[in-house]
This record gives sequence, structure tokens and C-alpha cells, in this order.
Amino acid sequence: MIDQGFVCHSCGRRHEGLPFSYGASAPAYWRDELSSDERSVLEDETCIIAAQHYFVRARLVVPVLDADADFEWGVWVSLSRTSFSRMLDLWSTPGREQEPAYFGWLSTELPAYPIGTLNLKTKVHTEQVGTRPHIVLEPTDHPLAVEQRNGITVERVQEIAELLLHHES
Repeated sequence: MIDQGFVCHSCGRRHEGLPFSYGASAPAYWRDELSSDERSVLEDETCIIAAQHYFVRARLVVPVLDADADFEWGVWVSLSRTSFSRMLDLWSTPGREQEPAYFGWLSTELPAYPIGTLNLKTKVHTEQVGTRPHIVLEPTDHPLAVEQRNGITVERVQEIAELLLHHES
């Protein structure tokens, strides 16, 4: 068994285990005061803000070239009302993964990138029932899109871990 612990360059301490996934609990646009708005709801997999903005939780998968596992960002993506309704209509329908991809906007700011990640164009691909959708970013030169296309190394996974362990919100 390979030891996935690492010595952190930020704090100098050893951290046990190297996380290969991180997730956002809500879209970047969610605010705590929205929980008292009857037109807004934040659930585990979906979110609606002011009955006008629709979001679904998804996975942004990045291949790790020198590991046996992929890296995953748990993100939120905004969908049109029509696409959101269609996704909900098929939520528990076997075979839903045959549905064409939906257009969406990335609605999570990922601090591991020098350029903001909000509103990157995505395609949202529905998975089998019980599995979160995954997204594919538009093939641009944004560092996140490049990483999704080309993959990253375990060293980059550690760099992300160090940044997020010591990130001040």
C-alpha cells in the first residue's frame, strides 16, 4: 500500500492522506439570508435562487497522470430553467445518462487557480441514477480547462491540498 501522506510546504507538518476530491456546499451565489426566502432553496443536489436561477451539483473530473485515481472538484453549475426542469423530470429514471448534455455555467469559485473559475462554459453530462452529473469545460486556455484536458500529477494534487488546507475564506 502506498503512503499518501505528505509534508506540507505551507506549515511544515505531516498530513495523513492526500485528498483527491474537494467540494463546494453551495453555488457561489448562495447567501445565508436566502434561506428565509420562500423562492430560494438549497438542497444536497440542487439549488434555486429567487425562483430565477437554477443550479445542480456536479463533478469536474481531472485525470491524474501518475496515480490510479482521478481528481474531482465537487462544483455547482447553473442551468436554464428548461434544462433544470428536464434534469429533475429524469432524476430517478433509468437510462437518463442517454440524455444529451446540457449547457451550463460553472458556479463555483475554485481558489486553486490564478484566474477566476466562475462562469466558465460547461457541458453537463447526466450519469446513471445515483451518480452525480459530470461536467466538461469548454476547451479554452483557462488553467482549469487545460488541467481537465491534459491531466495533472500527484504533485499538483498535493499543491491543491496545501492551498486548500491553509486557505482563508
